[in-house]
Amino acid sequence: MKIVIIGNSGQLSYELVRILGEDTVCLGPEDTDITKFDVVSETLAHLAPDVIINAAAYTAVDKAEEEQDLCHAINATAVENLAKYCKQANAFLVHVSTDYVFNGHKGSPYLPNDPIEPQGAYGKTKADGEKALLDILPEASCLIRTAWVYSAHGNNFVKTMLKLMADKPQLTVIDDQIGTPTWAKGLADACVSAAKNKTVGVYHWTDEGVASWYDFALAIQELGLEKGLLESAIPVLPIPSSQYPTPAKRPHYSVLDKQSAREAFATCNPTHWRKQLSSMMDELKAAQ
Repeated sequence: MKIVIIGNSGQLSYELVRILGEDTVCLGPEDTDITKFDVVSETLAHLAPDVIINAAAYTAVDKAEEEQDLCHAINATAVENLAKYCKQANAFLVHVSTDYVFNGHKGSPYLPNDPIEPQGAYGKTKADGEKALLDILPEASCLIRTAWVYSAHGNNFVKTMLKLMADKPQLTVIDDQIGTPTWAKGLADACVSAAKNKTVGVYHWTDEGVASWYDFALAIQELGLEKGLLESAIPVLPIPSSQYPTPAKRPHYSVLDKQSAREAFATCNPTHWRKQLSSMMDELKAAQ
């Protein structure tokens, strides 16, 4: 089975290559233009993949409010193009979406078939991408929604917190947005399972458990001290979202229900977010 990854610089593509091997084809902007159907279909026709994993996304949530056209091109038009190609070429598509397609008002974990109501430009473009995929390729695609992704590679909340905790006398972190941190390695495992088994449908995949950003930050500091990534503790204080206004509106509660994914990706062993965070931080320490 030939698997091609779309995206070559992100956290997810980094972890996918670690699983699938260094010779896996990853297409970046220098290789093709996924926002133009003729260009990307010609590139893919030469490669003739059996399965495509789309790990490319515009994920700068606040910046998306200013760059809506670019965000839409990458998160929606590109997905439509990939779905059209797969339909023509009889290929399977694994696509990753986000908890930000939900409005955050439900108060209990979101099921894969719950109605979506994105709050900002990022979520809206991801929702448009989902709709294109499910309209064009419902029988040959797997849509996996995830949340709060981090990795030892690239920029993310964990690495930002570690840097700030080393540099600042104290920090304030939002405590009224609730979700689940997700190590990109576990997400990549689920994507590979979906690709190899051609698992059709809409699924949710994050690590196990629930946290606020504040809880997440406290765990980062505690494990950072334990592993020698931080030299000393600083005060980390909880604040409401109202005290930290951002250009984009974010869901207050976006925990995802993973029951169907646990069954569909039975070999993937979902693990509590804190244990996953510890493993990722071991990688950071080893790379020092």
